[in-house]
Amino acid sequence: MPGVGNLATLNAGTGARFLRSDGELGLSSFWGRKEREQAKAEPEPQGSSPPQSDPLDLRERNLSDCRTAEDNFSNRGTSPLKPEQMLLHAEVTVGLVDAKPISDNTNMKKRKSSLSGMDGCENSSRSPGEQVKMVGCAEEQHTQSPQRMEEEEMTCEPLRTTTVSRFLSGAVLSPKKRKLVLHIDLNNTILVSDSVTKQDPSAALNYYLSTVTWGKLSHTGEWQWVSESPSLHPPCQGAVSFYSQYGRNTKFTETPLGRQFRDLHRHHLKLLEWQGQPHPWLSIKGEQTRHYHLVLPAFFYLLESLHREGREFAVIFRTFGTDLPQVLQAVSCALEGQHPSFPALGGISLPVDLRSGRIRCSKKNVVLTHGSEQLSSNDGCRKMYAYFSSREGLCGFQDHFEWWAKKNYSSQGGKPIWIDPQDPRVQHICIDDNIRLTDSDTIVHPQIFLGQGSDCPQTTPTSELYDICLVQTDLLEAIADVNYFCHCIRRCEENYESYLSRAGACT
Repeated sequence: MPGVGNLATLNAGTGARFLRSDGELGLSSFWGRKEREQAKAEPEPQGSSPPQSDPLDLRERNLSDCRTAEDNFSNRGTSPLKPEQMLLHAEVTVGLVDAKPISDNTNMKKRKSSLSGMDGCENSSRSPGEQVKMVGCAEEQHTQSPQRMEEEEMTCEPLRTTTVSRFLSGAVLSPKKRKLVLHIDLNNTILVSDSVTKQDPSAALNYYLSTVTWGKLSHTGEWQWVSESPSLHPPCQGAVSFYSQYGRNTKFTETPLGRQFRDLHRHHLKLLEWQGQPHPWLSIKGEQTRHYHLVLPAFFYLLESLHREGREFAVIFRTFGTDLPQVLQAVSCALEGQHPSFPALGGISLPVDLRSGRIRCSKKNVVLTHGSEQLSSNDGCRKMYAYFSSREGLCGFQDHFEWWAKKNYSSQGGKPIWIDPQDPRVQHICIDDNIRLTDSDTIVHPQIFLGQGSDCPQTTPTSELYDICLVQTDLLEAIADVNYFCHCIRRCEENYESYLSRAGACT
């Protein structure tokens, strides 16, 4: 099967500026920050006290003090896995805790190199009036584990053989025969905008950066940065994100505290710029009459790559927001050959269902509605699984945000996804920036059928399926690397094969 094509050929004559990375991606980082919340005020940080914000912002701050790698693997609850599967889970869990964070380290290196000479994140480049105090994580070393100390050395040592990512190999999507059913989030995954909160790309990117930049309050109540580079998880013990401390701020890099990340914001916003004549569906207007990609090029490149390799696949958009109709229409236009950077998509026969479905949850059941079709988990979860597994082309559903909020933003209230390890025909993969290893703070509710033909799935810890069926999006990488989603899918396929083999499941 042919592999990932030449990006220069793909974008010939379009002037599109997409960075490409052929290096391996390792484990995704552990924590993300993006909640599907209603529009709210944007408080500016003042003094040492966090401003008032809505319950979602308060939730982020309440959780931020206890997010460490060690916390992610405690209080998991009862696992529904069989004994042989438990052995694998234990091994994977140990591997995740002990592994060097190669994704974050390599990501930071990529971002530094991609800026090619930009010094906007260095204190030395700022005027004395703009100097921001930087607290090194070395101050925390007396309380850190050796693994934490090694993380800060920014070296990419080989992972232990017990980690899931040891199965990584080349950059080509694995030509397996399983059908891929991809459940893909929208905002902060393939969209850098939000119609609910009225964020254009600049505002959405500012907000996102505030969720992946880390600091802490000093004993005098002054904010101090602990890292100059964004990352999905805290760089050291005690670090909290700017968003967790101060709430939503869509002008983050224009504030005195966030100014040091201004060049990073400008760089990624530049990568998002639409080249040439704006398109009514594929581009979105931003500030100063500039236009940007509505849907990340990396998503369209994934579609093109899967088709080129002859893969059978379906894409199911899963969102709490209201951008679904616009995205479905944009993808439909791209598949009609209207995207100037991806003209080959016009030759792909891939149906797009423009109707927006709904998924609603309650104590009694999960009800799925799509046009005239309606399914309920009361009729059997197998039917829900079969419905998603049989999808063709692209479609989308709005999931139940209120239910997630009612369940305190835990996996129990998250987007339901059913997985059958005994099914040799299909692999379900969910990609969402809010997927986290902490089950009390994640957005997907994974449920596994444990026996052949079983209709009684059991909730499974996120760590059991992390980078196997569940992928946490790194938005900055998704913007900068057109291969990003291809890498994610390849990694999950390889890990899934090994997971099933070592768990003793039939494939």
